[in-house]
Amino acid sequence: MLNYKSVLITGGTGSFGKMFTKLILKSYPNVERLVIFSRDEQKHFQMAQEFPEHKYPQMRYFIGDVRDKGRLLRAFEGVDVVIHAAAMKHVHLAEYNPMECVKTNILGAENVIDAALQCGVKKVVALSTDKAAAPINLYGATKLASDKLFIAANNIKGSRDITFSVVRYGNVMGSNGSVMPFFLKKRKEKVLPITHAEMTRFTISLEDGCEMVFFAINNAKGGEIYVPKIPSYKITDVAKAIAPECKQEVVGIRPGEKLHEEMITISDSMNTYDLGKYYAILPQSPNFSVEDFINEHKAIKVEEGFSYNSGDNTQWETIDSLRDLVKKYVDPNFEV
Repeated sequence: MLNYKSVLITGGTGSFGKMFTKLILKSYPNVERLVIFSRDEQKHFQMAQEFPEHKYPQMRYFIGDVRDKGRLLRAFEGVDVVIHAAAMKHVHLAEYNPMECVKTNILGAENVIDAALQCGVKKVVALSTDKAAAPINLYGATKLASDKLFIAANNIKGSRDITFSVVRYGNVMGSNGSVMPFFLKKRKEKVLPITHAEMTRFTISLEDGCEMVFFAINNAKGGEIYVPKIPSYKITDVAKAIAPECKQEVVGIRPGEKLHEEMITISDSMNTYDLGKYYAILPQSPNFSVEDFINEHKAIKVEEGFSYNSGDNTQWETIDSLRDLVKKYVDPNFEV
């Protein structure tokens, strides 16, 4: 799939980019070029030590910002596949710095689309978030706008051989800013701050998130939003799993946070199909045969009124399974 192709990852020095790079180099050793596009000079330096060019001659480290269309045009030359992972993602920082979030998440998305169309890219897969479904914070709203831009880009491609699609998933275990490493640090203080006793979240490993991107690269016809079937957890169970001896102190939901996260809304159900491992939200006006899509994936349309919500999920992590996940994905030396 990616052997003898040129691949570029925006925001490539982040948690997703590093894992996706690792999996590409392992599964597609004949990838022609793997371009890491990021604005963070220090993270480039650190990643280049982990994946040095003398050992991996396919690697390229390209400093740039998705706000800079000219830099994207230069970086996208000769690229076949673009994975758009760059984003401003911290909810509270986006609330305090709204236009900075708009510039990166919306205008940056449009720059990626324009550059891909101009440079002859074949596949673009954009990373979304559960917060883009019925958003109540600015981050979610900008990612919803970004999703809409990538879906609509399929309508303006003309005769170009290119598809744009989106993958949407929940909180990634062990990623920067996630709750597990936060609680591990806080356990020393003997008190864990809990936003709300009933709060739930979806959870996914970086590997599973990357596998869904590979699925989209291989299968997207243009305009789909892919959503994984993943378990939920209760925030209180994460606290019990990591530090059962600590007091849980309820501090209240922060501005822009939801009690439960949603990845497919009731309104989305009209165009949502069950593919087995994933759901796919199809565009309202697809430029491909829905019948062919159904036959290819053995897809089943979900019932009207269906929604996918972390509080109503049928799959749940337990305290024991959460401990296993912390040890596997966050801290191999973790012990209760």
